[in-house]
Amino acid sequence: MKTLSPLLFALLITATSTAQTDSLYSANTKKALDLYYKKEYVNSAKAFSHAFALNGGNGTETDRYNAACSWALAGNSDSAFHYLFDAVEKNHYYDYNHITIDEDLISIHADKRWKPLLKQIKENKEKAEANFIKPVVAILDTVYQDDQKPRQGIVELIQKEGMQSAAVQEKLKQMRYYDSINLVKVEKILDEYGWLGFDKVGKTGALTLFLVIQHSPLKVQEKYLPIMREAVKNKQAFAGNLALLEDRVALGEGRKQIYGSQLRTDTLTHKNILLPLEDPENVDKRRAEVGLGPIAEYLKNFGLEWDPRAFKKQQDQTDSKITRLLKGDTD
Repeated sequence: MKTLSPLLFALLITATSTAQTDSLYSANTKKALDLYYKKEYVNSAKAFSHAFALNGGNGTETDRYNAACSWALAGNSDSAFHYLFDAVEKNHYYDYNHITIDEDLISIHADKRWKPLLKQIKENKEKAEANFIKPVVAILDTVYQDDQKPRQGIVELIQKEGMQSAAVQEKLKQMRYYDSINLVKVEKILDEYGWLGFDKVGKTGALTLFLVIQHSPLKVQEKYLPIMREAVKNKQAFAGNLALLEDRVALGEGRKQIYGSQLRTDTLTHKNILLPLEDPENVDKRRAEVGLGPIAEYLKNFGLEWDPRAFKKQQDQTDSKITRLLKGDTD
């Protein structure tokens, strides 16, 4: 075996150590998110903190924000603010619109640290948006909040009260109202400017355009799907968001979805059901290509386990039955 020079040997040790640290960090943040979705907020918060400790106190903006949410839900406001200020000061977090409507953080709104935190976020936002089309950004800020507010907590509400409950129906009424208003605003923007990307309206603005089109009628989705595809090619829109829109349009046109993003809730059992999916056994390859995680992890958030063979078998049986019915064969 060839003898390594001391310098090269040291570099190899450092590279290996860094890879191991990254792997441990990722494993612990993934564990933390899984615990969050199970509503085990204390354990989730501790897993996030452990991940940061393993990574020399460093963390991504998203992980620090999520850690703050878990700590807030666990009733520890000090730790929640610690990670929020880290995200603001070290990662330059500036998503003012999201943080002000995030229900995970309601418990710390009355804390004296909340207003100074928002002030810093506003300052970060102004710096980040210095070269944006500010009148459009202002419109999209309002649209984002109006789109998300009625959707906050609706899944849990359906599971608790049932789809036909007065509380759920009121939420759905609000959603339809704001969706119709938001669509008018967004169509005007899209028809004037085209699909505005990260360089013109920022990540939240680009996300907002997608959300409104995603929540619109099929004809509208079909109209703007091609220009969103082009925006993704130009790296001005999220590929993962486009995947969700592709799935919606496919199902709306009577085809099977491609990425497995779309589910529905059974009105009788209140259980979630994955809608028809093309080539289930290779769905994770397609999801990885657009930056989406494994479908098993995604479905776990909705209380579903993923067995591609069982799903394919059941889907094939359903397809066969539909084919027989279309042919008039009722046997």
